[in-house]
Formats: sequence, structure tokens, C-alpha cells
Amino acid sequence: MKLSRPARRASLVVHVAVSASWLGLTLGLLALAVTATTTRSAVTAEASVRAMRLFADRLLLPLAFLTLLSGVLLSVGTSWGLARHRWVLTKFWLTLVTTAATAFALRPGVNSSLAGLTAGGPPPGPGDLLPGPVVSLCAYVFMTAISVLKPWGLTRRGRNHRAGAGAPAAPEGRPAGGRTGRAWGR
Repeated sequence: MKLSRPARRASLVVHVAVSASWLGLTLGLLALAVTATTTRSAVTAEASVRAMRLFADRLLLPLAFLTLLSGVLLSVGTSWGLARHRWVLTKFWLTLVTTAATAFALRPGVNSSLAGLTAGGPPPGPGDLLPGPVVSLCAYVFMTAISVLKPWGLTRRGRNHRAGAGAPAAPEGRPAGGRTGRAWGR
């Protein structure tokens, strides 16, 4: 099933918008986590963690699932395919892992930090709130980079598909047509 040009463009706009939103939200969570762990004010720490909880509970998972859904739609609805190119497959698995980490690690960590603060406990330490946003941010920047650079060439399935379609098979790590993935003219 191939998407029509208008459907492909609309899906691409949705995917880029929600992916950028997920990245931006993660930057915001990182700023709030830094504030919560470095402030000397219990009120500021609690307000920061409350804001993190609001964003984590209301925005993170919908953005994660919409990113995953729109990415899968784009991959299966275009010639990129879900398992034909290593960069697409890598983005798919990283999106699944970061979505699961959001649901099962980041959100519960924020909720337990808030519960401790509201019970009069000490402010959260850097190990409590910072790892989730830092790891997420690194993953999203990496996924953005491979979306732009499209490295690594075809998977075995992609090479078989290309060979079955009558196109010349490219050497390992090089797309057909001679482009090396580097900047034009180099």
C-alpha cells in the first residue's frame, strides 16, 4: 500500500511536528529537572516536579504514540519500508524503547519524586530526575540526525527487495545510484 502524494506529505508534516514536539518537551523536562535538583527552595523544587508530572502525564505518551504511529505509516506507505533501510529500522526500535522507557521509568520516577516532596521528604537528587530526560534527549537527537543523514544502507530484506524488483543491487552500505550518503560534490 503506497500513500498518495497528498497523504504522504500530510503524514510527513504530522510526523515531523510531533517528533519535534517530543524533542522540545524533553528539553523542557530537562530544564525542569535541573531546576528541581539544583534549587535551594523547596517550593521551587516542588513546582518544577509538579510541572514535570503534568507534562509527563498529559503530553509525553500521546506524542510518543503519535510519533510511532506516523513513522510506521510513513515507512510502510512509502518506498522506504519499515525493514528495508537500517536507519528506518533503527528509528523504529529506538522509538519503541523510548516510548516504553517513558511509560515505565520516566513517569513513575517523576511521580515518586513528587510523592516524596509532598510528604515532606528531601528534594530529589540528580539521579532521580535527570537520567530520563538526558537519555531521551540523546536518543531523539540521534534519531533526528539519522533521519537527515540516512546512513548505513539497506538491510538484507531491502537488498532482496531491490534485487527482486530488477534494480541493480548496491554494494553493502551504499545506496543504488552511486550516492554515498555524503554531502553533494565531495
